[in-house]
Amino acid sequence: MAIDAATVRKVARLARIAEPEEKLEPLARELSGILDWIEQLNEVDTDGVEPMTTSVHTTLPMRDDVVTDGGDAARVLGNAPRSEKGFYVVPKVVE
Repeated sequence: MAIDAATVRKVARLARIAEPEEKLEPLARELSGILDWIEQLNEVDTDGVEPMTTSVHTTLPMRDDVVTDGGDAARVLGNAPRSEKGFYVVPKVVE
């Protein structure tokens, strides 16, 4: 995909980036090269390749789901600057 100086000028204007006129053409060539490289990636056969979130396969350690240090509302609300009827009282932020 070829990008010309007019396209770079338009994108720069939309992004609110001030780019001098003499830098538009070199920038257009650089961006065209990047897009050509990305188009090459489309040619890679990825059929049967599972998506990865990381290049290292790891398993997360599992732990028992046990309730700990809960159920003591008075102690939890003791940290609150203000509480009422077992709930935190916070300032209203939406009108």
